[in-house]
Amino acid sequence: MTIPPESSGEDAILIEQRNGVGIVTLNRADAINAINVAIRRGLTDACRKFEADPDIRVVLFRGVGGRGFCVGADIKEFRPVDSPIAARRVDGALAYIDAVAALTKPTIAAIHGFCLGGGFEIALACDIRIASEDAVFGLPEINLGLIPGGGGTQRLPRLIGAGRALDLMLSGERFKAEEALRLGVVTRLAPSQDALSEQSLALAEGIAAKSPTAAAYVKEAILAGSDLDLNAGIALEKTLFSLLLATEDRMEAAAAFREKRSPVFKGR
Repeated sequence: MTIPPESSGEDAILIEQRNGVGIVTLNRADAINAINVAIRRGLTDACRKFEADPDIRVVLFRGVGGRGFCVGADIKEFRPVDSPIAARRVDGALAYIDAVAALTKPTIAAIHGFCLGGGFEIALACDIRIASEDAVFGLPEINLGLIPGGGGTQRLPRLIGAGRALDLMLSGERFKAEEALRLGVVTRLAPSQDALSEQSLALAEGIAAKSPTAAAYVKEAILAGSDLDLNAGIALEKTLFSLLLATEDRMEAAAAFREKRSPVFKGR
């Protein structure tokens, strides 16, 4: 099923549905998809919409325009805050990276061109990152007298290790797609932006065709288990495995194997 793209947040975000994949597109090509209030609100709304939609099994994030996925916060919108307490308080309707991270469904970031600051943090909040060979990454906040404020100081070290993350954030240096692949920031590279579009959607649709319950449990086991010691993590895995044994999807997979056909999973 395909639904034509609809706008959210003053057209700063476009959303569509295709074969069980919810596609969220940052839509400020003239600003290299810099994050403004409309992006924050639209991205938060889109994530909540797709989380609540049982027909959506995977969420794919991408950006329009040839120059980049997202260059981070729109500097033109920087305003003085009333107090440090006010700065730390986040309006739930604008908690866009929290909304991405809160999705229980598998998430994929398709990254091309510039992926900097808050844009990189959006990608880091996703489960899988795939990039075109022209992608350029960085967390340059130190050059503005700041630190990453959307989870970058927490997610990047967990992904690549504290030493490498400190190097990148203290230097504020950018790094290219090949280095991102070497570090483990991304897991796949596409040779071009067109190939990125095709490969990321194919990956999303492939995951969406699998059991959504099993996919959600894989995600829970890995992400929740990473905060546990080994024995507790294995106990969590056993619990989730056991819950899947009696599901209709597990029975359907066994029947499809015997009948030499593709299974049709329903999330039950």
